[in-house]
Amino acid sequence: MNHYGKPLTDVTLNDRFWNRFRETVVREGIPYQWKALNDAVEDAEPSHCLRNFRVAAGKESGTFGGFVFQDSDIYKWLEGVAFSLRWHPDAQLEAIADEAIETVAAAQQADGYLDTYYIINGLDRRFTNLKDNHELYVAGHMVEAAVAYFQVTGKRRLLDVAIRYVDCIASAIGPEEGKLHGYPGHPVIEMALMRLYGVTGDEKHLRLAKYFVDERGQSPLYFEAEDARNGNHFYWKNSPLRYRYYQAQQPVREQKDAEGHAVRAMYLYSGMADVARETDDAELIRACKTLWESATRRRMYVTGAVGSSEHGEAFTFDYDLPNDTVYGETCASIGLAFFARRMLLLEPKGEYADVMERALYNGILSGMQLDGKRFFYVNPLEVVPEACEMDAHKRHVKPERQKWFGCACCPPNLIRTLASLEEYVATEAAGTVYVNLYAGGEIRAEGLTLKVETNYPWEGDVKLTVLGDAAEGKKLALRIPGWCREWSLAVNDEAAEVEVKDGYAVIDRPWRDGDGIALALSMPARWVRANPRVREDAGKVALQRGPVVYCLEEADNGSALHNVRVGCAAEAEICWEPDTLGGVVTLTTDGLRETEDGWDGALYDFADAPDTRPVKLRWIPYYAWANRGVGEMRVWVRN
Repeated sequence: MNHYGKPLTDVTLNDRFWNRFRETVVREGIPYQWKALNDAVEDAEPSHCLRNFRVAAGKESGTFGGFVFQDSDIYKWLEGVAFSLRWHPDAQLEAIADEAIETVAAAQQADGYLDTYYIINGLDRRFTNLKDNHELYVAGHMVEAAVAYFQVTGKRRLLDVAIRYVDCIASAIGPEEGKLHGYPGHPVIEMALMRLYGVTGDEKHLRLAKYFVDERGQSPLYFEAEDARNGNHFYWKNSPLRYRYYQAQQPVREQKDAEGHAVRAMYLYSGMADVARETDDAELIRACKTLWESATRRRMYVTGAVGSSEHGEAFTFDYDLPNDTVYGETCASIGLAFFARRMLLLEPKGEYADVMERALYNGILSGMQLDGKRFFYVNPLEVVPEACEMDAHKRHVKPERQKWFGCACCPPNLIRTLASLEEYVATEAAGTVYVNLYAGGEIRAEGLTLKVETNYPWEGDVKLTVLGDAAEGKKLALRIPGWCREWSLAVNDEAAEVEVKDGYAVIDRPWRDGDGIALALSMPARWVRANPRVREDAGKVALQRGPVVYCLEEADNGSALHNVRVGCAAEAEICWEPDTLGGVVTLTTDGLRETEDGWDGALYDFADAPDTRPVKLRWIPYYAWANRGVGEMRVWVRN
C-alpha cells in the first residue's frame, strides 16, 4: 500500500563507529562461526549443525545431534554472509557459502521437505509437534537466508530449495479441509514469508503468512488438540505462562500485553506488522501498536533488553525489571529492533527509531565480545560473579561471554544483524526520506541522494550533503532523538525553521547538488531515572550520553559496587579514549563509597549513618563491559 513506508536498502555505510564492528564480523565473526558450525572450536560445545545435513543426505552415518532447531544456525550464518557480501565482496567466502548451500540442498526430500531432525529420526512424525519442535521456525530462517542470498548474489539455488519447502508446508498446513489448522510454536516464518512474497510476488506466500497470524490463538486451540493427539505432557501447565509462553492464549488482535517468551513475541509482532502493512489491516495495525506500547513503555530495560525472567525467557508483568536476574536475551533485543523497523514502515514516528537505536547501541551490541569470538546469551544490568556461580537463581547470568552455546541462536543472529545495518538507517514514505539512524555513508532514494558525515554516537554533529539535484517535491525528515533536549538545524549555513512532527524535523524545499544540512544534537551526559513503579530501580539512577547507556565496572572502580552512591547535580567529565576498549568516550563523575570502617566484623549495627569517602567514578559504555576480565558490573547506582 503506497501510503505506508518502504525501507531504503540502497545505502552504503562508511561509519567510524559501526565500521569496526562490521569489519570484526567479516574478519573474525563469520570465520569463527563457520568453524563452530563445523565443530572445530576447541573447548566449545559442538554444534552438530552441518554434520546433521550430511547425515540427512546419506553422505555420512550417524544420529541427529543438538537441539531440534539446530538447522537454523546455518541459515542465520548464511544470511549474515549474504549481507556482508553486499558491502564486502569476498569470492572465497561466497564459494564457502555456495558449498554450504549444496550441503543443505542435498538433504532435501523429493516432496520439498527439509528438516534434518525429522529426516534422520523419522519422516512419519513430521508436522506432528508444531508447538515445540520448531519445524516452521527452522523453515522461516531458511527462507530469510534464501531471500537475502538471492538479493545479494542473484543466485537462486537456496531460494528454489526454500520455495519448494514452503510449498510442502502449504500442502500440509492451512485453512483448507484436510489440512492441519496449525501455526508455529516459535514464530519467524511469518516475517520470512513476507520477505519471500516481496521477491516472488506470489500471493500464496502472503496468504500463508496471513493465515499463520490469523489462526494463532483461535478456539479450539490447536496446541491443545496437538498435545492430546501426541499424549504430550504440557510443560507450562503449572506455570503462570501456560499458552502465553507461545503468544497463543488468545487471537493476536485481542492481545493487550507483551507476554511469554520474549524472542517469540518480537518475531511474531514483526510478522504481524509486515502482514498488516501489506494487507492494509487497520485492526491488526492497532494490535501492533498496543503490543508495542506494552513492550516498550512498561516492560523494556534502559538498555533495550526485553524478557525479564529466566523462567520461560519471558515477559512477566508491568514494571517488573530486575537487574541481576534479568534474562534479556540478545535475540530478544534483535527482535525488538526488527519490530521497531517494521513499525517505522507503518508510520514514521521517532519513538520507534528511538527504541531501535537504544537496542542497537546497547542490548544488541553487548552480546558480542569486541574481538567477535565470544558471546552473551543473557545481558544483565548488574553482575556479581560469585552470585552467578553460587546462587541458583542467577546461574543463567554469566560474568563473561562464552565461546559458543549448545543453543547457539544468538551468535549468528548478531552477525546477520550487524551485517545488515544498512537496512535500518532510512525509510521513505509519501515523498519524504526519513533518516532514522545517524551513521556515515550514503543514502540513495529515488530522486534524492545524501552523503552523511558524523562521529555519532560520540559527537552530536551530523552533516548531510545533497549529491545531484533532487526530484521536485522531495522532502527530508531528520530524527530528533528522544534523548536530545537542545538541537539546531542549518541549511547552507543558514538557520532553518522547520516543522517537527512525530520526532522528525521535516525540511520541505527544492534540493540542489551540493546543498548542505547541518544538524547539531546537544549530547551531555544525563542521569536517567526509572518510573517509580520499577521497584528494583527505586532510589537509583543510570547514566546515558546520547544513545549510549553507561555502566560501572570493577576494573575501573573496584568491587562492592553496591556501596557506591552518586550525586546527580555534578556534570560528568567527558573523555575520548582511543586506546580504551577499541576507542570509547568514558565518563567520570563524583561519588561516595560507603566504607567498612568501625564494623569490626559485626553483621548489624545501630549506627546512624554509614561512613563514606569521596571517590571518582569511571563509567564505560554498557556494550563494552566484560572485555577486561571477570568482575562486577552495575548500570543502576544508588543516588
